[in-house]
Amino acid sequence: MPQRHQFILIVGCLFCTYFIWGSTYLAIRFGIESFPPFLMAGLRFTIAGLLMYGALRLSGAPNPSTEQWRASGMVGILLPAMGNGTVCFVQQTVSSSVAALSIATAPIWMAIFSSLWGHKISRQEWLGIAIGFAGIVLLNTQGSLYGDISSALLLTFAAASWSFGSVWGRYLNQPAGLMAPAVQMLVGGLVLLAVSAWQGEHWPSEISAKSWGAIIFLVILGSLIAYSAYQWLLKNVRPLVASSNTFVNPVVAFAVGIWFAKEVVVSAEYLALAVILVGVYLILSAGSKATESFKLTGFKFTKEK
Repeated sequence: MPQRHQFILIVGCLFCTYFIWGSTYLAIRFGIESFPPFLMAGLRFTIAGLLMYGALRLSGAPNPSTEQWRASGMVGILLPAMGNGTVCFVQQTVSSSVAALSIATAPIWMAIFSSLWGHKISRQEWLGIAIGFAGIVLLNTQGSLYGDISSALLLTFAAASWSFGSVWGRYLNQPAGLMAPAVQMLVGGLVLLAVSAWQGEHWPSEISAKSWGAIIFLVILGSLIAYSAYQWLLKNVRPLVASSNTFVNPVVAFAVGIWFAKEVVVSAEYLALAVILVGVYLILSAGSKATESFKLTGFKFTKEK
């Protein structure tokens, strides 16, 4: 692929993960107004996975091997199921803004998990990790999560699960192209539906137009487009660059939450946002010569050795 086209594709995918995903937290809130959390998340990813898998097979894409199904299935359990499913569950009690702020710590966890595969954490990254965790402490001691230990731990678990799956997935034998996110969403969605049944969730007796709109938004924009864009980025740029959406998502979530849902954000949460984003910036801006990565310089791509 020509470098200019590659650059445009990277920018387009980053735009999707920045702004579409920043809005999905509010869409989740609107969705769980009618649907139970695991059922809603399961429907979202199962429908999106089936649509993408079916379209790919009809277009001639080969069915993944057993090993590839297993590999992408594990990523699907870690990202859509354990990561996003946990966020949906916690958003029953916390605002979309706070949920997005907690998940903004994903690059911190990615820096840590990348070390399991040989990435040497630089001094700047350690500083970013320390500052990021200081922001987490601030959020949990002064913000809306104060006293809500279970929600704080679950959101931390969601961010860590998402991050571990994002890093590990780069080293697994997954299907080529869009088939990988298709399998991930399909397996993750089915696992969430199984959890929903285990939890005794039921189909809602009444479903508001707002919740239906949220489901459609999450399936088409949040899953088919943004999730696929994220998976493409994971294969073509550093994991920390692919996860740079977490730098913008909280800002977008704050804006749409305040504008459309009249959410209240306390001053301590704004401060925690600033502290966490400083930490994330330090991590994302830290270059690592030990890790091969594409580095953008205008329209040129240089690959570090």
